[in-house]
Amino acid sequence: MAELEARKRGRGAGGGAARRAERSAVSVETARYIERNIPNFEVLNAEALEVIEHNAETILEEIGVNFVNNPAALDRWREAGADVHGERVRMPRGLARSLCATAPSTFTQHARNPERNVEIGGKSLVLAPVYGPPFVHDLDKGRRYATIADFRNFVKLGYMSKWLHHSGGTVCEPTDVAVNKRHLDMLLAHMQLSDKPFMGSVTEPSRARDSVEMCEILFGKDFVHENTVMTSLININSPLTFDDVMMGALEVYAEAGQACIVSPFIVGGAMAPVSVAGTLTQVLAEVLAGVGYSQLVRKGAPVIFGAFVTSIDMNSGAPTFGTPEASLITYGAGQLARRMGLPYRSAGAFNGSKLPDAQAAYESANSLNMGLLSGVNFMLHACGWLEGGLVSSYEKFVMDADQLGGLHHLARGIAMDANAQAMDAIREVGPGGHYLGCAHTQANFKSAFWRTDLLDYKPYETWAEEGARDTIALANARVRRQLDTYQQPMLDPAIAEALNAYVAQKKASMPDSFT
Repeated sequence: MAELEARKRGRGAGGGAARRAERSAVSVETARYIERNIPNFEVLNAEALEVIEHNAETILEEIGVNFVNNPAALDRWREAGADVHGERVRMPRGLARSLCATAPSTFTQHARNPERNVEIGGKSLVLAPVYGPPFVHDLDKGRRYATIADFRNFVKLGYMSKWLHHSGGTVCEPTDVAVNKRHLDMLLAHMQLSDKPFMGSVTEPSRARDSVEMCEILFGKDFVHENTVMTSLININSPLTFDDVMMGALEVYAEAGQACIVSPFIVGGAMAPVSVAGTLTQVLAEVLAGVGYSQLVRKGAPVIFGAFVTSIDMNSGAPTFGTPEASLITYGAGQLARRMGLPYRSAGAFNGSKLPDAQAAYESANSLNMGLLSGVNFMLHACGWLEGGLVSSYEKFVMDADQLGGLHHLARGIAMDANAQAMDAIREVGPGGHYLGCAHTQANFKSAFWRTDLLDYKPYETWAEEGARDTIALANARVRRQLDTYQQPMLDPAIAEALNAYVAQKKASMPDSFT
């Protein structure tokens, strides 16, 4: 361990040997996180915002929230001035909001490759892949339970995707590894198979501690204690319930200065009212309580205002995606997050389709664009989501990842410099001409338009001669090509060895459990 610590002086993620290795390594191109130059779309006027904020405070003051199986949390709230009866916490008007004021409006999440660091908050948008599905699907094998091999494949695809900035977390749930051990294999994959930032485990507080300890090996203990190297998803059990597992993980991360997304989990009509205003009110109340609690654990701990919202099919009870109501809630929650001065997480490539078909494309396009326009700063589920979040799809992953390039270009806005005004081109061509050969086109054609790496624009005859492949077939070929050409980013061998030893020791210390 002394040798390992010596290697990690300074930056943390390896010493001189690691830097020399990384200089000689093949590196894939990754676009910088999005910085918006377009305005946010706002659906609520000042009066509506004030009504929602007033009603959210009323919920906290009169109805309260439950912190279950967590005496320490109740003690913290009691000491802060809340009224605690049993597991119900009622907060004087303004208490939660005043606590939230110490959370930073922006923060940097560091990657082991500093060129992949991301800024979360302000006008930035960080794109991360699908999170949580127990199943995977591809054109070759169909729908099946996910394995650790699938998990590693998705990490590789995320690493090779130009428009994804973040490796994510549980890109699928590897059901062939014991529940109490799979987080170790998942973190190891993110740390070794990618050099983009990643998420920690939240399924049990001890697993959050394992995540922090593994980061201390990867980055160096001092670096982790002084910087944010993980962002993790803390779901609220809506309505108005904070369970001990999620809050236990939040406590670990907040104490360690690591970021948490505090996210109500809303299916409208089931976990929240059917009305947009009522849902926004409940979302705000839950976020105020959750973010406020993170600041009771540690003032200044980085935290993100989360909102996961779907509507419901009132005939079947199934969640629906890409709907107008979900969009309105996402836009409105963005306004509420900005008024609190917090980074905002929402949206993604949401859809309820069983296949990466037209339904999946329509619903995903609606969801992705609302995320960009609503001011989202951290977009989980940006690619790979299928079947209402039950499935991580290989083909959908690369289809979505390709389309994320369009978000990057739209977010740039409209340039107005002399080159963009193009007056020389208009003078050169004049009436009745064409711009294909003019000097301005020749100077700008390579960067003028976003170009897909996946979709087919060939003439019909050429398309037919090449096998008449639809988009799913093209995506399947791209998945194979990316996995076949994947090269692992270099990592200091001493760090890799220490991570492997940590995982092996942890696994050996406990029997397998699948519950």
